[in-house]
Amino acid sequence: MIDGKRCILVCDDEVKMVRAVKDFLNTQDFHILTAFDGQQALELHDKYHPKIDLMLLDVMMPQYSGFEVLESIRLNNSLVPVIMFTARSEEYDQLQGFHLGADDYITKPFSPSLLLARVESVLRRTGKLTTSELTLEGITLNVENRTCLCLDYNVDLKNREFDLLYFLMVNHGQVFTREQLLSSVWGYDFEGDSRTVDTHIKQLRIKLKESSSYITTIHRIGYKFNV
Repeated sequence: MIDGKRCILVCDDEVKMVRAVKDFLNTQDFHILTAFDGQQALELHDKYHPKIDLMLLDVMMPQYSGFEVLESIRLNNSLVPVIMFTARSEEYDQLQGFHLGADDYITKPFSPSLLLARVESVLRRTGKLTTSELTLEGITLNVENRTCLCLDYNVDLKNREFDLLYFLMVNHGQVFTREQLLSSVWGYDFEGDSRTVDTHIKQLRIKLKESSSYITTIHRIGYKFNV
């Protein structure tokens, strides 16, 4: 931990992706360290390893690959939990990571809520428990089970609907443009139309019924979750 916050070291050579992950995890009250190649990852690990609670480690990086970084820290008896990032879903990458001592893996691109669920799960398994539920105005989201309870009835949300509602609730009171929501929820490399956001907001409001009023439209700007 650093400054009373759980510390995560994010290692990836995609600058936009690192910034997106850092911004999101900062909203979850984590302290974030960042590295953009394998050498930086090893240096930061060696400097802060007693304080690092988790590493997010990309497979493909300059200097040293994620596999090489993982192998190095495990050979030095580091037990810091590691989640591997991979742009490929090949079984070999997954097996290689687990063989070297990874705790989990996640395939890019991924949604913020999926990332948080994996982070929560690994921290829980390693004894660094954090909450997996978010409750506001009678709406409860369970990130690990991806369930929504609204005023004591279950709401069946599709994956993107869940991710969008979760993002708005986590950042309640903040106004986001459609473009910002696309980048944060659908992913920084999503190339779809901004009307996608409007469609998902409409479906959320239908499903949340009387609680739909908490999702507020800001004229000519975007949306926010109003508490």
